[in-house]
Formats: sequence, structure tokens, C-alpha cells
Amino acid sequence: MSHFKHHVFFCCNQRPEAEPCCHARGGTELFQYAKNRARELGLDAAGVRINKAGCLGRCDEGPVLVVYPEASWYTCIDASDVEEILQSHLLGGKVVERLRI
Repeated sequence: MSHFKHHVFFCCNQRPEAEPCCHARGGTELFQYAKNRARELGLDAAGVRINKAGCLGRCDEGPVLVVYPEASWYTCIDASDVEEILQSHLLGGKVVERLRI
């Protein structure tokens, strides 16, 4: 059994300037937003862990994150997308289909 109810990995990989990557598209800032909001929402105490990840191999769809144990892959463009994932998936148990990849 997993130590966490949900484990969220945000791609924060940085590539050379001309190459697409999640960091260049705001992935690191969205990761930090998710960490802060998760703490505010009490998700950390509810068994949700949010971590940075290296390249997740979906650069063209970035920024991306994946939620385990469901293995739900998401793209997120801004903080409102991350908020929807936090509220719907992590708090409400419903996958956000419009952001799923």
C-alpha cells in the first residue's frame, strides 16, 4: 500500500532555450502554486504529496503533471487549471476530463 493517497508529479524540466519544455511554459510556477494551494486546502495532511519531476516525456503537451495511483495525466496552462485538478480530482475524486492527456 502506498504511503500517500495521491502522489502528484509536475514536470519542471528545463531544456535549452529553443527546445519546448514544461519549465519554459510555466511548469515550475504551476508546481509552486499547487504546493501552496495544497497546503492551504489541507491536502498534505490528507495524504497528498506534490513533487517536482524531471522530464515526463510529454514536452509538446506541457506543462504536464501526473496523478498516481490513478496514472491520470494532465496538461495545465494556468493556475485555474491546477485549481480545478486540486478541487475536482484530489478533493472530489473526479478526473478532470477536459485537461486529461
